[in-house]
Amino acid sequence: MELMAPAGSFEALQAAIQSGADSVYFGVEQLNMRAKSSINFTLNDLPEIARRCNEANVRTYLTMNTIVYDHDLSIIKTLTNKAKEAGITAIIASDQAVINYGKTAGVEIHISTQVNVTNLETVKFYANFSDVMVLSRELTLRQVKKIVDGIKKENITGPSGRLVQVEIFGHGALCMAVSGKCYLSLHTHNSSANRGACIQNCRRTYTVIDKEEGYELDIDNEYIMSPKDLCTIDFLDQVMATGISVLKIEGRGRAPEYVYTTVQVYREAIDSVLDGTYSEKKVADWMARLDKVYNRGFWSGYYLGQKIGEWSKKHGSQATEKKVYLAKGMHYFPQPKVGQFRMEALKLSVGDQILITGPTTGVVYTEVKELMVNDKKVSQASKGDDFTMPIDQIIRPSDKLYKIVAS
Repeated sequence: MELMAPAGSFEALQAAIQSGADSVYFGVEQLNMRAKSSINFTLNDLPEIARRCNEANVRTYLTMNTIVYDHDLSIIKTLTNKAKEAGITAIIASDQAVINYGKTAGVEIHISTQVNVTNLETVKFYANFSDVMVLSRELTLRQVKKIVDGIKKENITGPSGRLVQVEIFGHGALCMAVSGKCYLSLHTHNSSANRGACIQNCRRTYTVIDKEEGYELDIDNEYIMSPKDLCTIDFLDQVMATGISVLKIEGRGRAPEYVYTTVQVYREAIDSVLDGTYSEKKVADWMARLDKVYNRGFWSGYYLGQKIGEWSKKHGSQATEKKVYLAKGMHYFPQPKVGQFRMEALKLSVGDQILITGPTTGVVYTEVKELMVNDKKVSQASKGDDFTMPIDQIIRPSDKLYKIVAS
């Protein structure tokens, strides 16, 4: 089963490759559902993305899954042509204009969850254009399996002549709207979620007002439009038993350490199911690791038959750990394997757990074993100090060093 990772920046892209992703998906500037919340890449980045991923045998998927207007058509053609020229594997699309032009241009197309594919007949229709269908996020595993089995039974093939593959979301943020189609942000702030500009005002607290008598009720302890994050790690064996081909991690707007940890955990879990070592003990460890990075709490989505969502209890992340920025990379001495940094905030001590991220470095978690300031061993480095420490991973001037602390 293919494990697909989000990439909202080069740091996240490198983290996905490091942690064992089989494929990555990303946006370029406009016309993707994370156009506002993610850093996104530029057209000029496409060759570098393809180069890095090809070297690691990782497939690349460009998202163009917003609704499209007539004035966007030239952009669609430019993005599609540049993706083909750079060697990007496929485009994830929802609007028929993108789907049709991609087919005309000879580019592989994957059908986005925004299309809301919920049955076999819809799969048959889009099989004229695509080999891969991302199913609606509101289906149960039983419904997913029925579609997968139906594809095999009726021998539904895509443009390549291969059986159509089914992809589902396995982890990450869920939206109150059906398959992400929402108009709340548009109505309140003229910022359309369906154009990639959602301001996520559904994640806030609300007061209910009785318009006849004016009574106000605070919704206590629940963000009534903000679902917890999807997590399938504790029933991943059931997910894989449906016969799906691709499991997708959500999170193009999240930090590289989220990508690194989440993909690494699901990589281990998938391999564990396949080799017969999947167990409750391992699940408990994986859940603890997932808890450390950004999350709004976890639930199983609709996969196990739940009729209504589980809502967040507070705003923002419920991660058990957070990062605090301390220093920037300066130089790396390869022979002694020593990194040089400049402290720009607070203090760093021997024994601290740290995180280093960078566009080429990706994600590095390690412990400070030794510190040197002005060629002298010290137990602590302070703001303004240039310090060195042993580190096996090459670091670069663009890298950032964070201290990991309990939330």
